[in-house]
Amino acid sequence: MRRRFKNIFIKQDYKPDTDARTIYFINHNLWWDGLLPLYLSRNIFHQTARAFMEDKQMHKHRFFSKIGAFSINLSDPRSALRSLRFAIDSLKKPNSSLYIYPEGEITPVSASKPQFKKGLAWLYQNTVKEIDFVPIAFYSHTFRDSKPELYINIGAALTIDRSLSKSELTTEFEKNLHELLTETRKVAGFTDERFEKS
Repeated sequence: MRRRFKNIFIKQDYKPDTDARTIYFINHNLWWDGLLPLYLSRNIFHQTARAFMEDKQMHKHRFFSKIGAFSINLSDPRSALRSLRFAIDSLKKPNSSLYIYPEGEITPVSASKPQFKKGLAWLYQNTVKEIDFVPIAFYSHTFRDSKPELYINIGAALTIDRSLSKSELTTEFEKNLHELLTETRKVAGFTDERFEKS
């Protein structure tokens, strides 16, 4: 991964305990998003990691299944529900993690709030409170060099009222990640405030 970026900067507000179980939800803007969970798991969090990948992309890039990814068919609600249940099962062991891109597809970075599918909210409603839900913002730029610089902003674990509806939960998750991404874009390539070079 380091060969692909001139620099990698990280700000980390969440550090999992040794027995933590964590769901990380991330904006989906980069081709490298499929490999970044592996980088984070090996170098930052040191957890056993699984990740969702759209089934069409999984068929194109089968090697992702060898590094912990499993498919989800977003066009088939029944199949998607099976994948979500499988995801919950993968978090039964301590020190495990799941990475999810709730936008469901690569979406250009913009000033607008991201639009999430409902799967993340479903996971929140159907998991125990001991599982941490943590936002991560990925952002890259070429302001200072032709080779991109990558920023990884790891937010704190969220506590949201579990009695909220899926739509209300989705709005809360969208808002939180949007704030994290906006914070990142304000300093990336300028002051780099609170980010450390990895």
